[in-house]
Amino acid sequence: MSPPDSLQPIPDDPESAIPCEDCQAALRSPGRETISFLLVDELTIPLAGCEEHLDQFSSACGLTAQQRSDLLDFLPAGGISCPACRLARHSAEQPVIPVDAGAVGIMACQEHFSEILTRFHTGIETQHQLTASLDTS
Repeated sequence: MSPPDSLQPIPDDPESAIPCEDCQAALRSPGRETISFLLVDELTIPLAGCEEHLDQFSSACGLTAQQRSDLLDFLPAGGISCPACRLARHSAEQPVIPVDAGAVGIMACQEHFSEILTRFHTGIETQHQLTASLDTS
């Protein structure tokens, strides 16, 4: 998994910026069938993207969690605890996080978006350190 270069808004023409066709479709028109929920520690964050890139994103975030991170295809019992995250909607102005050849859209309030982005970056760094130490052995 390559480290993300920067946050990007969902482009008008996703095909040109995101090679993964499944991610393109999920980010273009997310609906109940394309939204997943990341449960990591005390957070419940709605995400849009393809299954493969959502799993990679969840795995990276899980490396910085106190508990296991879970990815659900349905709204978990209790829903989303943050009222601002519940009101966050997917829009073309919303940034996406590059994950390999795909991208993950995060539908959360600014505070939780920032927290999950930090977890993801830290998880990617941890993953690189772990694999680098294996390569030198």
